[in-house]
Amino acid sequence: MTIADDATLLDRFFEWESRRRDHVYLTQPRPDGLVVDYTWGEVGEQARRGAAYFLSLGLPEGSRIALLGKNSAHWIIADLAIMLAGMVSVPLYPSFSAQSVRYALAHSGAALLVLGKLDGVSDNWPNIAAQLPPGLPMLGLPQSPRKDIAQWDDVLARHAPLAAVHRPQRDALCTIVYTSGSTGEPKGVMHSHGSMAAAFLIMDRAGWWATTPDERGFSYLPLAHMGERIAVETASLAFGYRVFFADSLATFARDLKRARPTIFLSVPRLWNKFYLGVCEKLPLSKQRVLFALPYVGHRVKRKILGELGLDQARIAITATAPLPPHLMRWYRSLGLELLDIYGMSENAAISHVTRLGHARAGTVGQPQAGVEARIAGNGELEVKSPAQMLGYYGQPEMTAAQMTADGFFRTGDCGVIDAEGFLTLTGRVKDIFKTAKGKYVAPLPLEQKLLEHRHIEAACVAGAGLAMPFALLQLAADVRDALANGTCDRAALTDELAALHARINACAERHEQLQYVVVVKDVWSAENAMLTPTLKIRRAAIEARYLRDAQDWSKLGRAVVWEAR
Repeated sequence: MTIADDATLLDRFFEWESRRRDHVYLTQPRPDGLVVDYTWGEVGEQARRGAAYFLSLGLPEGSRIALLGKNSAHWIIADLAIMLAGMVSVPLYPSFSAQSVRYALAHSGAALLVLGKLDGVSDNWPNIAAQLPPGLPMLGLPQSPRKDIAQWDDVLARHAPLAAVHRPQRDALCTIVYTSGSTGEPKGVMHSHGSMAAAFLIMDRAGWWATTPDERGFSYLPLAHMGERIAVETASLAFGYRVFFADSLATFARDLKRARPTIFLSVPRLWNKFYLGVCEKLPLSKQRVLFALPYVGHRVKRKILGELGLDQARIAITATAPLPPHLMRWYRSLGLELLDIYGMSENAAISHVTRLGHARAGTVGQPQAGVEARIAGNGELEVKSPAQMLGYYGQPEMTAAQMTADGFFRTGDCGVIDAEGFLTLTGRVKDIFKTAKGKYVAPLPLEQKLLEHRHIEAACVAGAGLAMPFALLQLAADVRDALANGTCDRAALTDELAALHARINACAERHEQLQYVVVVKDVWSAENAMLTPTLKIRRAAIEARYLRDAQDWSKLGRAVVWEAR
C-alpha cells in the first residue's frame, strides 16, 4: 500500500479505522491484572467523543491542550481527540519538575490539562499537583489521580461522536513538545502536521522500516519524548499495527513477554540493564563457552532473547544517546541486530539511522532519506531534515540562533562523518570541559569505556577547572543489593575498579587520564533530577552535586573512592 505524499497523521488513522475497524489497535494492562483491548473502531469512537467534548468547552481552533501522564492507550486516544478537534497538544513528562510543568503550562497558554495515568510513586505527581495553576480546567483520563475533576468516561457518555472532524493543513501547528533539557527552562519545540507526516513518509519510502499491519509495538518510554512519539504513536497510526503497553515497572517483564514485540525501541541505559541482568544469571565466561557450541549456543541465545521478550523483535532500535560498542556487539551476537537511531526533538527524531545489514560499530548510521548533514568548523553537527521543526514557541531569537543562514539546525552535538556518510558522535559541545592545565576533555568516550564493566550502570566524567578529570560511577542494582546484604566483597570490587581505572588510563591521552573514580552512594534517577526522562545523565545536575567534594577526594590519593554512606 502506497502512502500519498500529502497524507497527514489523521489521514492515516482514518484509513486504518475504516479498513481494520474490528482489529485490536491498543492493548492496556491494568493494575488489577485485567488486560483491555481497544479496536481501531473503539479508539475512533472514543477520540471523536473526546473531540466533541473539547469543542463543547468553547475552545477555539488551535487552543493548546496539555497532556500529562504515563504511557497508556488513553494517552494516544486523547492525543487523537485533540487533533480531531483542531487543537494543539502539549505533552508533558510525568517526571518533569513541578516548576517545569508550571512553566510549560503558562508558556504554552494551555487552556486545559488532561491528566492521564499517574501513581505518585514512579512519577513526580505529588510535587506537580501542589503547584498546578489555580483555576486551570482539567480532565481526568482512566487511572488519573484526580477524581474531583471531569472524568473521561463521564464526558464521553454525554457527547455524541464528532461528525465534522478537523482536517488539518500540513503547515498548521500540531504539537508543542517541551524538551527535557538539563539546564534552564524547557524549550517548546513546534511541529506542524506536515513535519509529523514527514517522519512516517520517510520511514515508508526508505525501506529500512518496512512494516506491515501485523507488527506489534511496545510502549514504555515517555510518549512526551519525540523519539517514542514517532516510533510508537506516529508509526503505528501510519502503518496500522498494534501497540501494547506496560502497566508498571513491577509488571514490565510480564507485559513485554505478552507483547513479544516485532518492533522495539529502548535507550542505552535500559539496554545495559537488560545486559547486566542476563550476565548476573549467566556470567560472560559461561556465555562464551555455551555460545561457541553450534547447537547449544543457538538454543541458549534464543532462550536469552525469549526471557527478555525480544525473540520476535525484527526491528530493535537504540536511541537518545550512543550505545557503547560492547553492548552492540553482545546483542548482535544473540541475533538481535540493533539499529542505532539519531535524531532530536527539533527534527522529529529524523536524522540518522543504521540500516539492517549496514551497521558500522561506533556510529549512529547514515542520513535518512532527504536529510543533509555536515560538520561545522567548530566540530558541531548541523542537520537539515524534512521533519524540521517550525521553531521554538514564543522564542524567535532562540530559533534564529539555532539555525544557520542556509536552513541547517545546529544540533549542539560534536561528531565526525566518514566518506560514506556514517556519523560518529563524540559528545555534546557544551559537555567538553577544560582542565586547570588548559586541556580540553571530551567525557563521552571515557564514559563509554567505563560502561563496559559489568558492574557499572551509569558513569559521568567531570573535572572542569581541576588538575585532572575524574569519574563518578553508579553501580548496577544487583551489585548495590549484594553490597548491602554482605554477599559482595567490597575489597575485591575495589580491586576490580582499580584495574579498570588503570586500563582506561593506559589507553587515554595524558590530559584525559582519570585521577580517580568515585562510587557514588545515591541512585541517579529522573525523579531526583540526575537523569532526564529518557534516562540520560543530567551532567550539570550531577556536577553541581559532586564537584564540591572533588578536592577532598583528590587528597586521598586513591584510585577508587567510595562516597561516604
